[in-house]
Formats: sequence, structure tokens, C-alpha cells
Amino acid sequence: MGGQVDHRPSGTPSTSVSLSKKTGVGLCFTALVLLCSCNSKSKLTPGFAATSHVSTTNNPQVARYTISPAKNANVQVEFGTDTTYGRTTSMQAAPAGGGTVNILVAGLKPFTTYHMRADVDFLDGSETLNDVDQVFTTGGLPANQFPTFTVTTPEGLTPQPGIEILDLVGNQPNVVALDLSGNVIWTYSYTGGTPADIIQPVKLLPNGHFLVQISPTSSFPVNGNPPPPSGTIIAVREIDLAGNTIRELTLDTLNSSVAAAGLSLSLLDMHHDVLPLPNGHWIVLSEIAKQFPQFGNTNVIGDVLLDVDPNNKVGWTWSTFDHLDVNRHPMNFPDWTHSNAIIYSPDDGNLLVSMRHQRWVIKIDYNNGLGAGDVIWHLGEGGDFTLSGGTDPTDWFYAQHGPSFATELTAGQFSLVLFDNGNNRQFPPSDTCTVTPTPACNYSTVPLFQIDENARTAALVFHDKLPVFSFFGGYAQMLPNGNIEFDECATNPSSPMAQVLEVTNQPSPQTVWQLQITGAYAYRAFRLPSLYPGVQW
Repeated sequence: MGGQVDHRPSGTPSTSVSLSKKTGVGLCFTALVLLCSCNSKSKLTPGFAATSHVSTTNNPQVARYTISPAKNANVQVEFGTDTTYGRTTSMQAAPAGGGTVNILVAGLKPFTTYHMRADVDFLDGSETLNDVDQVFTTGGLPANQFPTFTVTTPEGLTPQPGIEILDLVGNQPNVVALDLSGNVIWTYSYTGGTPADIIQPVKLLPNGHFLVQISPTSSFPVNGNPPPPSGTIIAVREIDLAGNTIRELTLDTLNSSVAAAGLSLSLLDMHHDVLPLPNGHWIVLSEIAKQFPQFGNTNVIGDVLLDVDPNNKVGWTWSTFDHLDVNRHPMNFPDWTHSNAIIYSPDDGNLLVSMRHQRWVIKIDYNNGLGAGDVIWHLGEGGDFTLSGGTDPTDWFYAQHGPSFATELTAGQFSLVLFDNGNNRQFPPSDTCTVTPTPACNYSTVPLFQIDENARTAALVFHDKLPVFSFFGGYAQMLPNGNIEFDECATNPSSPMAQVLEVTNQPSPQTVWQLQITGAYAYRAFRLPSLYPGVQW
């Protein structure tokens, strides 16, 4: 059920506005037009062309604020639990010449009364209008639908401002946003599907929508694994803050587009990641199966990347079977590559792909859709780089997740941080872990590498060896304040648990902020400035 809108007292029109003119001259006005009576040059000044109002949406914690400037303007909404407000949405442009603007107001705690007010900035520079205060009471989901969230912030340390986005595994809602006190301020749940469906990942788009990918696990095509149940969802969706689907690309549509492009690919799934590009295209991660005589009748599963434009037309494609040696399979074969992340390098237009079962991050010649697809380098144990600042092979990463750039530079000399799960970690022959493996040999780390592509060196400049073993999932990022945040997705194999930490970027890191999750795994967790592009909360 949606939230509730509190009507204004009788005699208080919801269309009344207060005007702050940029010259500082006060004006008097009515609901539909502004009447300047302050001097002899007074005249009717366009203001609002229709009444403003706040209404509910499909999401009980999201309001829809509707207002109609009478001319070209940008609009944002201030909101908070009192009339000091404190938070804002992004600016949104009114239609050319004026017209109705609908702004989704999100970031609200459940079962809470909020005040909100639209600010209208006319593009001709004439004035800025403030709507009257509107009151909205949110609904929400029952507490028993969520895992337990416990936040700890050590005294004297200040975390990077923003919100935490959680991509949870094993329950609905799969996507949860928390404020830094641990309050649930936004969720996304899809309808339909089956319990086999999971969301991997969720990403904020420049237009304020989110991109999610819903599917069963990518390992289902491997021999011996059952197919996903009937009714499962395999799709990439662009959604708005109310949870409405704006654009959807299903596996069936993608396979039809592949056939229309004349490609002989039979795609089995879309999984783990989707990359939105600056030009509006999506790089979709899919997979195909092939059989090789040396492996009998086993279906070997390898990953495929596809560049899909806004009309779902497939352009550039790339297949692991064309560029990697199928005889190298250090983990969980025949689920051969099991890629789990794609990141774009704006400095050279190429792609980095994290391959969990290859224990590599590879760089692919994408060149903004014009590249030949050659593998430029392999980063990791047995790859093309010399490791410094650590022990080879132990301090490489194993079964990794969630790489991200840690510097503005993304090519040549740059930094890369990731979550090293540590599955099947390799040790020097003299290490006791090669003789008598113990739980102490299973640990996860968060490495930060300084990469020199020309010299082919990878220097460990930060290496947080964790006291726990997170056997799948995870993410790592450099925050604007210089701290590092990481997601330990799965800290207990017998009971779903996860934790997220922000730590100082020091040889002996200090914990600045910690989130403990009990009752769910967190495939990815990451910090955003807010739910709106370009807005810091």
C-alpha cells in the first residue's frame, strides 16, 4: 500500500507559492499567476499553470510530487521530517515552454511523516518560486521482511556521507537502500518470477533510474544442474524510483536480436552484471555452451559480452571461446570462466572483466565498439604482470568480485581495488597450507593495486587481510574521502550473514563504519552520495 498525503487545512490552497526574486524584491501573487503590485511597472508574471500536489506511488516509501511551471524551468524538491527539509532531489527540467513535472521523492523512512516543497528555477533568470509545504506520510514493508541491519560507528571517526545500497541474495526485497544509521529508506521488489531468481547487480543511471539484472544463477546449464523453473525471469531492467519498468531486455529478445544480427550464438542466460555506457548502450554479460572432444560430452560454459543499443540492436560481441584457452581451468570446471563484473575505462574506451573461475581480471580491446576484442592483458596469478609489495602467488586474488577504479586515471598508470574472496588460494611450496590445509588458509583480502600497463607491474599499495572468509560475492571501492569500503558478502556458510566496512587507507586500517547483516547475503554493497545523480546527502 502506498503512503498517505495529508491535505492542507481548509482555506489553505495547495497551489499557493512564495516567491524569492533574484533581485530581492518581494512580489505578491495568486495560485495560477503572479501579480506584481510592488511598483508602477507591475504586471502579470507567469508562475504555475496548474495546481501542485503530492500523491502515492507503487512504492510505499516514494512520493510523486506534481507541479506545473508556466514557462521554461528546472524543478527540484526539498524534503525532510520538518520544514527545514535538509535533503533534495535532482533538478528536473519542465517541458519546453512550461508544463507538468512529476518528481519521484525517495529516501524516506517507512511509516514517517515528511514535509516537502518544490523549488522552481525559471531559466530566463526572472525568479525562483517555492511551493507551499506539502505533507506526506510513508507506508512501508513489515520489519520481518528484512534481515537485521546493525550499524557501528566508532567514536571520533566520520564516515563518507551518503547512503548504502545493498544487493541482497535470498529474499525480497532484493535491493535495499539504508542511511548510514541503518534505516531502510528505499527498496525494490519485482513481481512474478520464482525463488531461483536473484538480482545481480543494481546501478544508478545518469537519468536517475536504476539498472538491475534479474536471473537464476549462471551455473544452471552445467551438466547435472537442473534448469531454472518455469516462470523464472531472465532480463535486464531499467526502473524508476517507484519500481516501474522503463525499459526491459529479456533473454528471448536478446536471442532474437542476436539472430537478426546474423550471429550464431545461442545465449543461455544473462548473469552477474550489466554495464551502462556513456552513449546509452548496455554491455550485457551472457553465456553459451560448447562441447570439446577432450572433455567428453560435458557442456563447457563460457561467457559472452554483447553491446546492445537503446533499440535492443546487438552490435559488438565478444566470446571467451574465441580469446581464451579452454584448457586453462583452475576452478570449478566446466563452469569455465564465470565472469562477474565488467567495468569501462573511459581513458581508452576498453573493458575490464573479472573472471572468478579464471582468477583473472582481463582487459579487452573494445575501443568504444570498434575494437578487435583481443585480450590486452591478464591480471592475476599466472597472468602478464609482476607482483610487487606482496608474495607471489599467495597475495594475488582468487575467485574475486567487484573490481573498481580507485583513481581518476583508468589507463596507463592507475589504481584498481577489488574484493579477493580467496577460494583455492595458492601458496608457495614451502607453506604449510600446501601440506595440511586448515581454516586459517581460507581468508579473504581487499587489495589495492597500482597498475603500470606499460611496465606490466602490479604493486600492492594496500592489502587488508581479513579475519573472515567470504566465500562468494563482494565489492570494493575507493571513497571520495580516501577511505576504502568493502562488502564481505558471505561470512557464514551455514547461515546467511554479511558485513560491510569502511576503513582508513592505512597499513593498519581503522574501521570507520560497519554494517552487520544477519539473515541475508549481500552480493554487492556500495556507497552512493544519494539516490539522485549529482546530489550529496
